[in-house]
Amino acid sequence: MTINNYLESVFKQFEYYKMLGEKTFAQLTDEQLFYQYNLESNSIATIVKHISGNMLSRWTDFLTTDGEKDWRNREAEFDNDVQNRAELMLLWNEGWTCLFTALKSINSDNFEQIIYIRNQGHSITEAINRQLAHYPYHIGQIVFSGKMLKEKEWDSLSIPRGDSQKVNEEKFAQPKKKTHFTDEFLNNKK
Repeated sequence: MTINNYLESVFKQFEYYKMLGEKTFAQLTDEQLFYQYNLESNSIATIVKHISGNMLSRWTDFLTTDGEKDWRNREAEFDNDVQNRAELMLLWNEGWTCLFTALKSINSDNFEQIIYIRNQGHSITEAINRQLAHYPYHIGQIVFSGKMLKEKEWDSLSIPRGDSQKVNEEKFAQPKKKTHFTDEFLNNKK
């Protein structure tokens, strides 16, 4: 796999998880975005605040500075204090913009560079993969919370229950082709 193929795949995967979060937000009321099950759990808004804080810290000047910035206040990311949907979306988009801008700066000249997160050296691939595991973990929490809050009114973000056989029949009726698994989702955004 070439650097460009890897980066293209990474972009698509990050875009896919961003889309899953946004499709969840779209199904929820403002009240549901800020609902906190108990004091030990996080609201969707708090999870967004944490993801954004992590993204800004990890991806701002990521080739030249440690990914754990001294200005980051990770503990405050878990305060349930986002005020409204507009603020939530501002945080969400700010984080993603920082991530995508940083990814666009990667090229064959800097791809072998070591970057640091909390003083631990990472290859660029390791650093990307670390975040490609971290963000979907939290977006899964967002989707799961959304599904629980909506109950029977939840609009499935993947193959709806009971449709697996139908989807497989449609897929296997087509000729084999090389595509990225996210293409059909990203090209058919609701």
